[in-house]
Amino acid sequence: MDKLILGGVEFKSRLLTGTGKFSSKDEIPKMLKASESQIITMALRRVNLNNSDENILNYIPKDITLLPNTSGARNAEEAIKIARIARAAGCGDFIKIEVINDMKYLMPDNAETIKATKVLASEGFIVLPYMTPDLIAGQRLKEAGAAAVMPLGSPIGSNRGIETKAMIEIMIENIDLPIIVDAGIGKPSQAAEAMEMGAAAVLVNTAIACSPNPAEMGEAFSLAVKAGRMAYKARMAEESRYANASSPLTGFLHNN
Repeated sequence: MDKLILGGVEFKSRLLTGTGKFSSKDEIPKMLKASESQIITMALRRVNLNNSDENILNYIPKDITLLPNTSGARNAEEAIKIARIARAAGCGDFIKIEVINDMKYLMPDNAETIKATKVLASEGFIVLPYMTPDLIAGQRLKEAGAAAVMPLGSPIGSNRGIETKAMIEIMIENIDLPIIVDAGIGKPSQAAEAMEMGAAAVLVNTAIACSPNPAEMGEAFSLAVKAGRMAYKARMAEESRYANASSPLTGFLHNN
C-alpha cells in the first residue's frame, strides 16, 4: 500500500486507532499488532506517570506514534494548554485537537478548533484537528497549518457509519490535505467505504475496543482499509441507471 504522510512523517498503515473503552488495557498491544496500526490516540488524562498500572503509555509499544488528544477542552485556550502539557510529558509533536462544548452529541467547535490549530502549528506541533465536516472550515484549518483534517462520519461512538458522506466527499475533492474520517465508523465495510471515497485514512476506536475480540476486529479493519484504498487507486467503474450486459446478447440464438 502507498504510504500515508502526515507532517513529513511516513506511515505504512492508514488505520488510526484509539485507547478508550477496552475491557482490559492488555488488549491494546494485541490489537495494535493484529491491526498493523502505527498511530494511536489517547486522552492526556489517561497518562498517569505516578501509577504504572493506570498509565496508558505502558501498554503502547515504543514504535507506535502517539497522537495525544485534547479531550475535555471546551475552548482553544484549554486545547492549547493540554497540547503543551502532552509535549512536556514526552508524548511527541503530534496532537489531535478536540474542542467540544456540546455534551449531547459531542459535536466539535470548528471556530475554536481553528484558533487552537493556528497557535499549535506555529509552535511546531503536527496538528490533526477533529471537526464537523465543512468545506470552509476545512480550508481555514489548512491555512492555520493543520497537517490533516479529521471530519466526523457520525457522532462519536455511535457506530452509525458515514452519515456526512456528501460533505466529506466535497472536502476530499477541494482540500489539498489528507482527509481522515474520524468518529462513527462501526463496521469494516464502512471503513472500506471511506477509503473508496478517497479518504487518506480512518480513525476507529469504539468498533474495535468494544468487540469481544479487539485483535481480530482490528485485523478486519486493517484488511478493509487496504481493500478500500486499493479500490480507490484502481478506480471504480461508473454507475449506470440502466443495465449493461457483460456479454453480447445478439448473434447466437437471435439475430437482434
